[in-house]
Amino acid sequence: MAGGLVALFDDIAAIARIAAASVDDVAAAAGRAGSKSLGVVIDDAAVTPRYVTGAQAARELPIIKKIAIGSIRNKLLFILPTIMLLSQFVPWTLTPILMLGGSYLCYEGAEKVYELVSGHGKGDPDTPAVEQGPEAEAKMVRGAITTDFILSAEIMVIALNEVADEPFVSRGIILIVVALGITALVYGAVALIIKMDDIGLRLAENESEFSTKLGLGLVKAMPVVLSVLSTVGIVAMLWVGGHIILVGMDELGFHLIYGWVHSAEEVVAGLIPAIGGVLSWLTNTLASAVLGLIWGGVLVAVLHLLPIGRKDPVH
Repeated sequence: MAGGLVALFDDIAAIARIAAASVDDVAAAAGRAGSKSLGVVIDDAAVTPRYVTGAQAARELPIIKKIAIGSIRNKLLFILPTIMLLSQFVPWTLTPILMLGGSYLCYEGAEKVYELVSGHGKGDPDTPAVEQGPEAEAKMVRGAITTDFILSAEIMVIALNEVADEPFVSRGIILIVVALGITALVYGAVALIIKMDDIGLRLAENESEFSTKLGLGLVKAMPVVLSVLSTVGIVAMLWVGGHIILVGMDELGFHLIYGWVHSAEEVVAGLIPAIGGVLSWLTNTLASAVLGLIWGGVLVAVLHLLPIGRKDPVH
């Protein structure tokens, strides 16, 4: 009997080790897949705060919560099943889909650059939706969730592309982990950013001189943080979108531009071997951003010339 129990415990221990290894593999793959989506994640985090700018403090977190729930629903109920089926039965569609998303990022980034250079920004509404009533707030939340859908789809396809060789079930589990983890990261960061001024005011009310200075510093830093985040978001869109287009063209058989960039990476990496990897990455990143700006600039020009691209009626 004792021998049987020992054997049973050995089997259980072996199963536990296999399970632990599987969890480690999933975690590692999820981390690898999530890191590849970092640029879009930054963009997602940069876009969301504007939806609650000017809102009453009591409404900020509830709005973020609604958008976060909508984001999880987007990822798990709509995007995940669709891309899983595509990857299983028509995997060749993933690269074109990824390039469409990359083109959208390039377009958005280039349009923001155009608005900054030309001074023709869209501007902010005079009154925040949350101050116009429940219907306006609900409409604004729906708009935010729609924007999130596009960014979430891009994140999920990028993540899937990194684990395309995994078995079907493993791919599904990894993508669920990525979806939940990235949503928590993005909207946790957004919640912290939009409450920074409130945290600062609370600290400023303390009797401690250090606390007061720190609190006032946080309040003053808030506009700077939002401005920097917006700039980082633009750069991230061009960089990630351009890199997607660069790799996508290579995978579809157009190797010229990818070959130029790869050759430049090798040359730069050889200049200072100690930091060759960093220089190579910077070269690829810069080339991707430039390609993204050019690609997006062409799309902006075309769409502004077409009737469907005009935002104002032509008189």
